[in-house]
Amino acid sequence: MAIAPPILQAGDTVGLVTLGSPLSAETIDSRIEVLQGSGFNVIIGNHVYDQDGFLAGTNEERASDLMSMFENEEVRLILATRGGTGVAGILPYLDYDVIRNNPKIVSGYSDITILLNVLYQYADLITLQSLMLIDFAPQTPAYNFDQFYNATSTLQLQRQITNPPSIPQISRIQGNVTGPIVGGNLASFMDTIGTPYEIDVRDKILLLEETHEPTNTIYRYLNHLLLANKLQECAGIVMGECTGCIEAYGVSYQQLIEEVIVPLGKPLMTNVTTAHGIYKAAIPIGATVNLNTYENTLTVIEPTVSAEQ
Repeated sequence: MAIAPPILQAGDTVGLVTLGSPLSAETIDSRIEVLQGSGFNVIIGNHVYDQDGFLAGTNEERASDLMSMFENEEVRLILATRGGTGVAGILPYLDYDVIRNNPKIVSGYSDITILLNVLYQYADLITLQSLMLIDFAPQTPAYNFDQFYNATSTLQLQRQITNPPSIPQISRIQGNVTGPIVGGNLASFMDTIGTPYEIDVRDKILLLEETHEPTNTIYRYLNHLLLANKLQECAGIVMGECTGCIEAYGVSYQQLIEEVIVPLGKPLMTNVTTAHGIYKAAIPIGATVNLNTYENTLTVIEPTVSAEQ
């Protein structure tokens, strides 16, 4: 049984970490003001502002920031500033026993989804593909905050993951399956295939999404997952958006789904708003969900946070 971290409440402390690529100090500071204005205390990791090319410090430095937040009793939410690249590099430097014994809400997407899935697999921790620090901005849609706080600040036994009303979720292959949901960004998972941190999708609901890649690259990723037997092993598939993805050789993202995913015959829902899109559903990695494409529903069937001890 996966561990649900303690609930997030007004006045709690948020620990900020930069685990992949750097974010400008101006952006970090402006977003911290929004967090503080929302009633949270903020603790900043030692290397949050670091910039070393396309990484925010060394693998060891970024990992030490994350571990310090798990070890800090005051911190309730660990929030990544952004994704980018390089998150896989910190994985060997984490103490998964310490993490398991000090559960916190961990939220992010993009390259952060590597960490989210590894924390579930190695530390039994439910994590959240949802907002990062960069999203705490006035222009962020209310839907995104509603999704985030419903997942982190309520003890709902069942929570429907639904798109905004104007954007339909589309059930393509009928079925009704239940299991933990895992997955996230396609490009990021290619970093872990063939390593000790490879994603385990057996009997699980697999979520996939991508951003700003041409469709021939998306095909390469999907074919890699086929060759690694990942698409065959999962119980059902949820396809998120491919935001900013351009057609290659006249082939669209939807055609890829039709040609690669649909023939698998697994329960399939598409067009779910999450991660890189304007609208971001909160997906609890490691939590048990029900994918019912007869009813066109994706339902989290356990609380993703626990009552305060």
